[in-house]
Amino acid sequence: MRGVSKPLPWQLEIARRSLKKKEKIDLLEKRVAVGPNDLCLDLGCAQGILSWFLRKKGGRWVHTDLDFENLRTSRDLLGRGFVQMGTPGLPFKTGSFDRVFCLDFLEHVDDDRTTAGEISRVLKPGGKLVLIVPRTGSFIVMQKIRPAVGLKLEFYGHKREGYSLPELRELLDKAGLRITRQTTYSRFFTELLELFLNAAYVNFFSAKPEAKLRDGHIRPSTPGEFAAQGKAFKLYKLVYPLFALYAQLDRLLFFQRGYALMIWAEKTILEPRQGD
Repeated sequence: MRGVSKPLPWQLEIARRSLKKKEKIDLLEKRVAVGPNDLCLDLGCAQGILSWFLRKKGGRWVHTDLDFENLRTSRDLLGRGFVQMGTPGLPFKTGSFDRVFCLDFLEHVDDDRTTAGEISRVLKPGGKLVLIVPRTGSFIVMQKIRPAVGLKLEFYGHKREGYSLPELRELLDKAGLRITRQTTYSRFFTELLELFLNAAYVNFFSAKPEAKLRDGHIRPSTPGEFAAQGKAFKLYKLVYPLFALYAQLDRLLFFQRGYALMIWAEKTILEPRQGD
């Protein structure tokens, strides 16, 4: 029927109204380049939201995750190119990829050193890594607020709070990966709003999540979970403009670093360092 627009996939509906995710997507669109012949690994694709925007940049893609449910959900959005991974190793040959994207994944794995080493192994010499993790530090107050509102670390699927830049630099350096650039995003007001929404979902809407996924259950993670929150999401869409306006207060905090850390790294020619 002409004139009737096709509804957006539910994953993109969430992305359009997630202030933190929109900042992340904006960074990926503006600051990440992918060559037309680059073979790229999307490590930890979750429900495919970031993957959808990455694939728009071109290149050839392989998407992987620890959870079959995530791969099945992502396939509905992306169509093809999926491999389920296990631990501790990645199921790919050494030197397979031109680029690896590890977005919101490293903090979810038990052995981050092995994962960093595996990323280095599957990259070609000179290959590029883009990585996003939560940032930790002495003044990250959200880490103190989350438990007070019922948000345990396991609700996020996290094995650790995150990383400081020196910690991350040391971890990647030992794997033979040299950081070439870094930035942060999601300042105080955006992060506080995200915390409020996550707490509301965990405490009032997701008492019985459909699937126990490695990335937690702070938001709907399957089509069924999203459909079950149809009325709540319609209400959220109505108030979202107010939330977006509130998040603009972060402009006053131009001097403050964000709560999420994004880095660019390159595989060095030297072998990874051994030992502690």
